[in-house]
Amino acid sequence: MDESRVRDEIVSGNISLGLELGSTRIKAVLVTDDFQTIASGDYLWENELDNGIWTYSIDKIWDGIQTSYATLALEVHDKYGIDLKKIGSIGVSAMMHGYMAFDKNNELLVPFRTWRNNITGQAAEALTKLFDFNIPERWSIAHLYQAILNKEDHVKDVNFLTTLAGYVTWKLSGERVIGVGDASGMFPIDEQTVNYKQDMLDKFSALPEVQQYPWKIEDILPTVLPAGQRAGELTAAGAKLLDQSGELEAGSLIAPPEGDAGTGMVSTNSVKKRTGNISAGTSAFSMVVLDRPMKAVHRDIDMVTTPDGAPVAMVHTNNSSSDINAWVGLFGEFAKALGLQLKPDDLYGTLFAESVKGDQDAGGLVNFAYLSGENITRMPEGRPLFVRKPDSKLTLANFIKEQIYSAFAPLKIGMDILLREEHIKTSVLVAQGGIFKTPVVAQQVLADALNTPISVMENAGEGGPWGMAVLALYCVNRKKDEALEDYLENRVFKDSTTATLYPEPASVQGYDKFIDNYKAALPVEEQAVKSMKMK
Repeated sequence: MDESRVRDEIVSGNISLGLELGSTRIKAVLVTDDFQTIASGDYLWENELDNGIWTYSIDKIWDGIQTSYATLALEVHDKYGIDLKKIGSIGVSAMMHGYMAFDKNNELLVPFRTWRNNITGQAAEALTKLFDFNIPERWSIAHLYQAILNKEDHVKDVNFLTTLAGYVTWKLSGERVIGVGDASGMFPIDEQTVNYKQDMLDKFSALPEVQQYPWKIEDILPTVLPAGQRAGELTAAGAKLLDQSGELEAGSLIAPPEGDAGTGMVSTNSVKKRTGNISAGTSAFSMVVLDRPMKAVHRDIDMVTTPDGAPVAMVHTNNSSSDINAWVGLFGEFAKALGLQLKPDDLYGTLFAESVKGDQDAGGLVNFAYLSGENITRMPEGRPLFVRKPDSKLTLANFIKEQIYSAFAPLKIGMDILLREEHIKTSVLVAQGGIFKTPVVAQQVLADALNTPISVMENAGEGGPWGMAVLALYCVNRKKDEALEDYLENRVFKDSTTATLYPEPASVQGYDKFIDNYKAALPVEEQAVKSMKMK
């Protein structure tokens, strides 16, 4: 689309805004109806450990959203000479799961409890047995039930329970709704009704410790909507909240809010059955759309859904690339001390390229990239830890290689359940995330780790907010009864470019040896958690 036409589309409001609140960045993108990004803005943030709880403050949520939007609007003005006043559709996505509980006065009862917290083990285990359905510690219902078991005073006052994306959408539209994919990280979803599983709602309500409260679980959960349905409109108050300049008009269509896993599936064209994707960043997760039921309940496999309600097997790890970022930052400081000013892309590119020279098993080096607890390996808290034996080969190449290896290690352990025990087959597995911005290296490691071909699309580094904008456009532009998978295949990705790498047998064996060392060293990590107490 040429610049003149883009300007016309902006003036007419024939554009879509995608907002995504990720773990380390809030990003806003503006997309035309031919799915091209024309402006963006972002805001860097970090979660805080508040009295043992990983959280983000409400003030930071809105400061980040408003800053991202203001930056985007300024780019529109600078590039096209137009003030951004009208937006056809808006979609919000964010970190899945977690716990945001509000009272009847719409006040947050306790600080937002994010997916990163491993504090609901008792509740998750009990609900998994009650439902005969895996309930991970991150899920909203696990947080609620744990608060009940803990006899937390605020529980009696809960009037509304939602996710971060659901919260932001509520404030922009006034509607207490949620996309089905995000909802599936709150409470189990019935594929047939595309709603919460009624028998499990009933089982939860029948628990004696639940019956003492004045609310009913189905009344405090948000209304579930599949992709393509309208979730409301941007209100005047919502417009002022989003755009502090006051230029933005109310009336934008609001799409059902989704989790970052859902937008990852959309942005990699992975909503069809027997397709899958992997997102790697602060955390990592794989999503495989199932064409048959699982044979068993697995505590390391979450059963969630696509944005249109199809069942998905999800392997979620709390940690992935954060430790790589920390070590690369350290190398950056060393370079600066030598008087070298290296751009981040050059620093990552140089170190990643060096890793290719390392031994296939990373020289026997092991790293636990656990900034927080890790559900897959049953670690309640995080202690980033580098371990080596006296006869390990400590070289720069091996060190960087094992850093990349360790970013995928918990994911590998979880995916082995799907691939080796459940024998789940995928026709394609697409990867996205910042770690894949450096070409080939991390993509090849992941292919070797999973012994599966891995594809990367052109938009590998920036999928989520764009995927949410696409979901918002789907609400506006889809034909009657046009399925989401058809919309993506025939319209959004019809001219997409994809690069695929295949496992290399020697490297597969090397990674397997690394994982053996990794598992053998897990007691060292466990002891570090016990012995090195956090302040």
